[in-house]
Amino acid sequence: QVQLSESGGGVVQAGTSLTLSCTASGFAFSSYTMGWFRQTPGQEREFVAAIDWPGTGTAYSDSVKGRFNISRDSDTKRTVYLKMNNLEAEDTAMYFCVADVPSALRTLEFRTWGQGTQVTVSS
Repeated sequence: QVQLSESGGGVVQAGTSLTLSCTASGFAFSSYTMGWFRQTPGQEREFVAAIDWPGTGTAYSDSVKGRFNISRDSDTKRTVYLKMNNLEAEDTAMYFCVADVPSALRTLEFRTWGQGTQVTVSS
């Protein structure tokens, strides 16, 4: 069964850092592009970042470029991370881990989604 499990969300102060983790199971981790989206109530899901295998190619939204960093672990640990620095109140959202075939790094279209982890940034 394909599964993505996020962790690491919480309530933090503006200007601080937080790292989200996503552990994958049920598919060949090294064959998939991984990524993160976020969503606030009443809004559409917004692309945040994506990374290919083995992690040489990345993509970021303009709103997080320079502040967030996406990385991924080995095929054994099967984990992707989102390091969020200098957090702003506007970063408050539910963050979702996503996975799809390698071309997703270019199309930003992902069919496998996790349940999400909440990040709240207080100003």
